[in-house]
Amino acid sequence: MEILEYTSNTGLIKTQRKTLSVLILSFLGGVYIAFASEGSTMAAYNLLANADTYGLGKVLAGAVFGTGLMLVVLAGGELFTGNALVIVSVLDRKVTVRAMLLNWLLVYIGNFVGSLCIAMMMWRSGLFNSSGGLLGGMTIKIASYKTTLPFHSAFFLGIMCNWLVCLAVWVSYGAADIAGKALTIFFIICLFVTSGFEHSIANMYYIPAGIFAKQNPQWLAMSQVPADQIANLNWFNFFVRNLIPVTLGNIAGGSVMVGALYWLSREFQNKK
Repeated sequence: MEILEYTSNTGLIKTQRKTLSVLILSFLGGVYIAFASEGSTMAAYNLLANADTYGLGKVLAGAVFGTGLMLVVLAGGELFTGNALVIVSVLDRKVTVRAMLLNWLLVYIGNFVGSLCIAMMMWRSGLFNSSGGLLGGMTIKIASYKTTLPFHSAFFLGIMCNWLVCLAVWVSYGAADIAGKALTIFFIICLFVTSGFEHSIANMYYIPAGIFAKQNPQWLAMSQVPADQIANLNWFNFFVRNLIPVTLGNIAGGSVMVGALYWLSREFQNKK
């Protein structure tokens, strides 16, 4: 249970940081996940556009996406989904519920700003013109899919996502060196992306990038998304139909399915 104790102490450290420090580190965390999101789309968009190679495209996207969490863990950053593990510190009575919720709020805000920053840069950079606008079209298509998910689907996809993300963080805490941490993160994150689960912070890049991209007629035509679905790709549906249910699912997946369950296993083991 050494990882459990380390996680508990790490949660205490996270909640004791100054507000400005948390916001800066969470901005960086959002940037790192957004870089991973755009990079995974760039690597796989041609494969994702073809039904025969879609699964291979998801694997390739997953292989690239793991870089985002590696940067958060190894370079230093705060990530809302990973901070679901602060629940262990609360259960150990080292951190109050109020302190945990404040940390989650600050990190969520910082992650959002960082992700939005990269989405806007990608839009303005001209990279969405790749392959005659196919990358821009795929960016719109991904965002459109995410804003048409039923609430319950987005919620359960969010649970399974952060179950794996927090397991990646959890296992990385037990690795002795940088190579070990990177290797454990790579395979677990590749599994989550390949599976098609929903990550709230990644969606802070994917959906705004799609909203920005749909303003370009060429990229919009390349997306081949029906007009009614394009109409649903807006800021309201981003928050209400995706971000809220996915965030709730991410909280449940990380705090309950990982943090709380491992904490309970130790408590039952220690009972005589």
